[in-house]
Amino acid sequence: MVYNSRRPRRVPLISTTNRKKRLQFAQAHQNWTVEDWKNVAWSDESRFLLRHSDGRVRIWRKQNENMDPSCRVTTVQSGGGGVMVWGMFSWHTLGPFVPIGHRLNAMAYLNIVSDHVHPFMTTMYPSSDGYFQQDNAPCHKARIISNLFLEHDNEFTVVKWPPQSPDLNPIEHLWDVVEWELRALDVHPTNLHQLQDAILSIWANISKECFQHLVESMPHRIKAVLKAKGGQTQYYYGVPNNPLGECR
Repeated sequence: MVYNSRRPRRVPLISTTNRKKRLQFAQAHQNWTVEDWKNVAWSDESRFLLRHSDGRVRIWRKQNENMDPSCRVTTVQSGGGGVMVWGMFSWHTLGPFVPIGHRLNAMAYLNIVSDHVHPFMTTMYPSSDGYFQQDNAPCHKARIISNLFLEHDNEFTVVKWPPQSPDLNPIEHLWDVVEWELRALDVHPTNLHQLQDAILSIWANISKECFQHLVESMPHRIKAVLKAKGGQTQYYYGVPNNPLGECR
């Protein structure tokens, strides 16, 4: 009957309230063209682990060989540590890329906004027609951050971002690119300093064709949310019909 056994796809559970907010955002931006999306600067944080554990690795062994060294895989708690980074980009260029030495809190994010976001926005959008995107992480919504954005509301606009919407943020797929390139390295980092250097190098060498393609996918992402009535879209899992070929 042409059926195959498959693992079910893991999808995020989106509440009714958040589905409504996602749908409202898509409706409000359904007439935006690629030219409109070129005025948006996208941002996010991500964490990269020093070591990865792939639970799908399989081996062939006999019944009593489970503890044979050739039949085991070593693990390290928490992946041996990791590096957290914050980055931003727009259709025009890759933006600042900031390693975060600890968990991002409101004060640390205040420094990022002051030292990186504001200069980037005023330089890239001198006509004050730029939009800055951030998600709804608690440190992004802190009062001191909101007050700082209010001070500069005549220079750029902060996008009112719908919750649970990584599929609408193209920078999520740049993180995928960094992850792929890390795994493809001939010599893998053995400590956090090497990992950070590798991540910074990969980010700096992402092609313009790659990140511009991601921004140009925005009208399709909006249509997908409209079609799903605010629910999950295929963009949670990559770029449909084009596995980021421009990024490899």
